[in-house]
Amino acid sequence: METVTVAITRKADPSRNAEMLAWVRAGVTLAEHFPGFLGVGWVRPVVGSTDWHMLYRFADADALHAWEDSPQRRWWLSSAQGMVEHTRVEKRTGIEGWFDPPRELSVDELTPPPAAPPRWKQAVTIWIGFFPLSLLSSVTLMPALAGQHLVVRTLAMTLCLTPLMTYLVLPQVTRSLQWWLQGRPPPWRGRRG
Repeated sequence: METVTVAITRKADPSRNAEMLAWVRAGVTLAEHFPGFLGVGWVRPVVGSTDWHMLYRFADADALHAWEDSPQRRWWLSSAQGMVEHTRVEKRTGIEGWFDPPRELSVDELTPPPAAPPRWKQAVTIWIGFFPLSLLSSVTLMPALAGQHLVVRTLAMTLCLTPLMTYLVLPQVTRSLQWWLQGRPPPWRGRRG
């Protein structure tokens, strides 16, 4: 089973900020008691914004459904009637979010999001980013760590490579290969000399 992350954008009147904070905290407190709940986070883009971006995560789809179908959640959502407008909901599993093009989804939208690329394409894309990064780190970091225990060397390498891969390399590789990942023709095919 894969973890499921839900991203929600909600709108609320900035003059009701204290009520909104209390409402969000109440929802977190309720969700924390559900099996499989892994965490929650929320942020506003700027002070005074009407948008509240929230993420919550469950261990698997069954745990998420138990929360989403619960009377506690229904009560919590109903308690914000007239104060909160739900404008966008998006669900992601595993690492597939890296491979999806950015997309706004309305709560009322009936068309499903584009399918994630096949796993083999995801694996190839990760390898395309990981191989040169791993090679570069072997040339630069390994000589400095040569006298260290294997566990220390591996720890240092993964601590350096994971953030680089996640925030720098993989986003660039997936952006460059988006046409291939989504099964579209290469961008240069449409260009004329």
